[in-house]
Amino acid sequence: MEVRQLITFRTVASTLNFARAAHVLNYVPSNITMQIQALEEELDTRLIDRLGKGIVLTESGKRFLLHVEKVLKDLEEAKLSVQESDEVTGTITISANEVILTYQLPEVFKVFRAQYPGVRIIFRPFPNELLKQSLYEGQADVIFMLDEPVVSTSLVTRTLKDEPFLLLTSPEHSLAGQKKILASKLSGEVFLLTEKGCTFRTLFDRLLERKGIEGITNMEFCSAEAIKQCAIAGLGIGFLPEIAVKFELQRGQLVSLPLDTSNLNIKTQVVWHKDKWITPAIKAFIDTVKMVLGESIEKES
Repeated sequence: MEVRQLITFRTVASTLNFARAAHVLNYVPSNITMQIQALEEELDTRLIDRLGKGIVLTESGKRFLLHVEKVLKDLEEAKLSVQESDEVTGTITISANEVILTYQLPEVFKVFRAQYPGVRIIFRPFPNELLKQSLYEGQADVIFMLDEPVVSTSLVTRTLKDEPFLLLTSPEHSLAGQKKILASKLSGEVFLLTEKGCTFRTLFDRLLERKGIEGITNMEFCSAEAIKQCAIAGLGIGFLPEIAVKFELQRGQLVSLPLDTSNLNIKTQVVWHKDKWITPAIKAFIDTVKMVLGESIEKES
């Protein structure tokens, strides 16, 4: 089994197209096919299913890809560890909650790219419930979470900032403009929420329970942006972190209802595995994150 075969397999897995993989690697398509076939023969299992003109990874292929990613990352780290250079280079794989990716990380990427142009950043999306697992499996080097404080003996956590959550409506909503709202006034209202199992939804359900709010109607969405736009359109009351609606509040497109949500202990956190070798590139990235986002860095947990 050769390193070039592993690189080829990873490229095919990311493009799901032999011709595109050949173009990326500057090979002829037949060379790609031969390398994949050689891997499958050596492993005695099929890694890729050919479905007409398309291809998909088999279950074996998906499992093998996890190990390939780790092997190639380890090889890159080994190479970097013996090189002496003033320029920070390498690859960082990160993942994040949708809200952090949309409203906080672009500025981090901008600053980091300007300072460290030789570092390649790969963003790999995972569902919120699989973010921490991606660290254990080596699929991500660093993750960002918008959640209650992460407590783990296997993970290193840096809390960057507190994130207040708000109940939001259009200015035309019947509850908008009131100086005080009793929880009972929210009974029977339509709420715009994320799906069950999402962190935001779990927090909202706890809020309902504490406030004794009953008899509400839910509209469920898979996107914070969709919730925001539907709240602006007057379809109901949204529940979102303040960072997601800062400009809409400033422009008067949304208003915040005066219901106390201060007991929700939600923070933006950057997390990595305690046994992860922190390359110069990863360290530079974490330092940039702290500089750009860190309002109150706390000790690791």
